Amino acid sequence: MMRVIVNGANGRMGSEIVSMIQKESADLDATLAAAVDVTGGCRGVFSSLTEYTGPADVIIDFTFHTTAEALTEYAITRGLPVVIATTGHTQEEFAVIRRAALKIPLFHASNMSIGVALLIEFAKQAARAFPKADIEIVEKHHNRKKDAPSGTAMTLADALTSVRPGAVIKCGRSGFERRDPDDITIHSLRMGDIVGDHEVYITTDTQQLSLRHEAFSRTLFAEGAICAAKFLQGKPAGYYGMEDIIR
Repeated sequence: MMRVIVNGANGRMGSEIVSMIQKESADLDATLAAAVDVTGGCRGVFSSLTEYTGPADVIIDFTFHTTAEALTEYAITRGLPVVIATTGHTQEEFAVIRRAALKIPLFHASNMSIGVALLIEFAKQAARAFPKADIEIVEKHHNRKKDAPSGTAMTLADALTSVRPGAVIKCGRSGFERRDPDDITIHSLRMGDIVGDHEVYITTDTQQLSLRHEAFSRTLFAEGAICAAKFLQGKPAGYYGMEDIIR
């Protein structure tokens, strides 16, 4: 049975994963090795990763992008694979993650949904089929989300640039400047309690293709994180993502 350290256990997603493992341990073939959170000290939650030295098979991280260095140092020291599901990493933090992947199996995704991974693949196929089309991305999230655009929207845009050489990613639009044909523009909406909604519009002068993924519950991200953790078991050191699972 896979023993999981959940880092960020008191957060919205961390607590979802802890609850899922505790309730469905047998079905998931996973057990909780340790719950870790900076607000720890209650209900057996450790306040830092270094406090836990017991047995474990994998770390699932739902904390904040600034923890990248401490997280990967701990994982490397213990030889543990890690699933990083946090967003908003700087270039420097991303470099830390990539270096860590040279030493341990590391799964990194801005969105832990397999449906979103499929959305990205379908969007790339559509962009290839319509090389002259305008591409716009609209992402919607709850009014407490701090980063904009979402990590998933940026991942979508980055993926589209791989099939649209010369494309320029822009965030929002204002003023009187004419739209450049190479623009891939992301529009961010923050309202209510929306879990996550991403839509890609690929539009020509004669038709429009709309590809959309909507998350109904945060449970799907917890399911994806567990799936990623299982995927890493037995894998060599390397940098993995959702595209590796769907392939």
